[in-house]
Amino acid sequence: MAEEKIRIVGETVLADDYYPLKKVKYEQLRSDGGRQEQEREVYDAASGAAVLLYNRERRTVVLTRQFRLGAFLNGSDGFLLEAAAGVLEGAAPADRVIAEAREETGYEIGHVDPVMQLFVSPGSLTERIHLFVAEYDPSRRSGEGGGKPEEGEDIEVVEMDFDDALALIDTGGIIDAKTVLLLLHLERRVLGRHEAS
Repeated sequence: MAEEKIRIVGETVLADDYYPLKKVKYEQLRSDGGRQEQEREVYDAASGAAVLLYNRERRTVVLTRQFRLGAFLNGSDGFLLEAAAGVLEGAAPADRVIAEAREETGYEIGHVDPVMQLFVSPGSLTERIHLFVAEYDPSRRSGEGGGKPEEGEDIEVVEMDFDDALALIDTGGIIDAKTVLLLLHLERRVLGRHEAS
């Protein structure tokens, strides 16, 4: 049997408020055959799911705008345009994004199309995010959205022209990674880009 490439040899919880911050010690089998011990801090963040709502006929998308402390602390105003998203909390990813779309945007969607799964920042986070797109019908809006105030959410719902949203990627108006990827997916696979006449 082949020798294990990675072996966890120790783990210490440094903080455990929202999610655990751990110091993990591991041994890595190097390509030269030697073993090397490493130690890293990892935020054991929960996995989540996001959905970008689009309307093919109107060529619009529905985004949310909410405050993100991490972006604020790194030079942004912190109010990011994003696809609707949330933590899985034991739910299947597709079920979670249907619920999040309703809570955050007010739109009822019945079907979502999976796009990809990816790790957000694998050097320091355990979080995996599941990305989806879904077509929305303006007549199926059952509420205002805005999130759950009891969870501290104060979400603005923003419907915009798809090509305007793409342009915001180029100008830095949309800087959330999952949202950029979902918009580029829509451009490449679903809606394309309108050429200016």
